[in-house]
Amino acid sequence: MSELNRTELAAFLRRSRARVRPDDVGLEAGPRRRTPGLRRQEVAQLAGMSVDYYIRLEQGRGPRPSRQILSAIGRALRLSDDERDHLYHLGGEVPGPPIGPVRDVRPGVLHLLDRLDDTPAMVCDATYEVLAWNPMAAALLGDFSRLPLGERNLIWRFFTDPAARARHDAEGARRFARESAADLRAAAARYPHDAGVHRLVDRLLAAVPEFRALWAEHDVQVRRSASKRLHHPLVGWLDLDCEALHDPHRDQWTIFYTAAPGTPSHEALKLLKVIGTQDLTVRTASG
Repeated sequence: MSELNRTELAAFLRRSRARVRPDDVGLEAGPRRRTPGLRRQEVAQLAGMSVDYYIRLEQGRGPRPSRQILSAIGRALRLSDDERDHLYHLGGEVPGPPIGPVRDVRPGVLHLLDRLDDTPAMVCDATYEVLAWNPMAAALLGDFSRLPLGERNLIWRFFTDPAARARHDAEGARRFARESAADLRAAAARYPHDAGVHRLVDRLLAAVPEFRALWAEHDVQVRRSASKRLHHPLVGWLDLDCEALHDPHRDQWTIFYTAAPGTPSHEALKLLKVIGTQDLTVRTASG
């Protein structure tokens, strides 16, 4: 652990906050905005922390920030990898190779989600934890911001929430159950010392007999792009192409749900954009 540099940390936070535009993070600028970039309370909201705590950091006082706090601030301010490492050093933390799934999403990927207003898209880590999503993904799959952080996992929701499972057709549900268990086994092998990965596996083994049976088969399979048939309570069944793009440096997947133009499913997505995305903005797992 390195030394905390309060003065430099405060200056870096102020400079980084000033250069982030509200529309970069899905916020309305408003006619009376005088602050360049984001307001302090907006950074605190995006980072999932108290406004008072963040203000004290920018003023060079307050307690030493934890690694989790620094990570959340880095996501809120859309810091690059080098900037995030610099933030860690100023905050008294030494960046190192991840021992588990990385939760920080690249700023460029977050910007992409910001601008995709007609395509459901989200970012997941190696354990299917949902890290960021756009309004169309929330409209299609449910608003993850309404779930506690520990419940924003696609595998956990599928096996324990009947409503989440019911979004799949019968064949799709069987396929997702088998493939997600096999993918999670591969992730557990990649991160043998990560407590979060093994805590998820232990919870599933304890709560879900179906998962226990699949886990016992020792199948291994890494996520691929696929076609899915999903049901939405307002627009009905949708036949979608699920494109999964992998970021090998973070071991994260950006997933897009699209439908062929001119099909009923494409029209249903257009309808979902109108009726299902009100009052929703791009979210990350911290907010």
